[in-house]
Amino acid sequence: MENWNYFNYFTEIEEHFWKKRGAHLLVSPLDWAIMETWQKAGVSLEAALKGIDRAFESYQRSRRGAGKPLKSLAYCTDAVLEAAEESKEAGAGAQPSNGSQAGKETFSREDVRSYLENNMKLLRKAVERVSDSQPVVGDLIAQVVNSLFGAITLLEAPGQVDLEDLERRLTILDEKLHAALMSHASEELMLKIRREVDSQLAAYRRKMKAEQLAVVEKQYLQKRLLDEYRLPRLSLFYFG
Repeated sequence: MENWNYFNYFTEIEEHFWKKRGAHLLVSPLDWAIMETWQKAGVSLEAALKGIDRAFESYQRSRRGAGKPLKSLAYCTDAVLEAAEESKEAGAGAQPSNGSQAGKETFSREDVRSYLENNMKLLRKAVERVSDSQPVVGDLIAQVVNSLFGAITLLEAPGQVDLEDLERRLTILDEKLHAALMSHASEELMLKIRREVDSQLAAYRRKMKAEQLAVVEKQYLQKRLLDEYRLPRLSLFYFG
């Protein structure tokens, strides 16, 4: 990330894709999974938007673009990764940053606190729902709630809030949630989601590399498990 304004990464990409597609439709779980793979791979927002523009231009020139809208971000993957590589090459000779942006506060303490407290409420509701049927999962989610409360106390400290360190903590908690759900979700639910992702990706398997598919499948699975348990993502990338 060039700076912490990139916490609006997903919203910016989502809105840009809507505008290019010409329809304000909900982005699918597959599209969210693809955006997450770009974010985790360090693809900048600028490169993602540039790649989407190129993909739409290519699609509109193709036979498939005749009267048919581009339905998924999966079609944009190659163009986005190419734009990201170009961005890296262009920046290879640039002067290194002095790091002054690393801890820049782009959100108010009140906004961040509200975000964390709202996620705590959602997690507590999930604990109530699953404690009887899946007590182990309920206990693990409760532990995450306690950790979130500890993160909120960091906002009370004087001086500038270290958003970078807070994001590390939230990412760890996200990973704990994912691990808990992967370990304890029923076979029936896992099979249902696996069938979904196979169906969603069927049209794009020839276009995407094996390693890209593997990452997208993993992100899709995590996204759908969170949906099924009605759990929020905790990272500041999902803020707002």
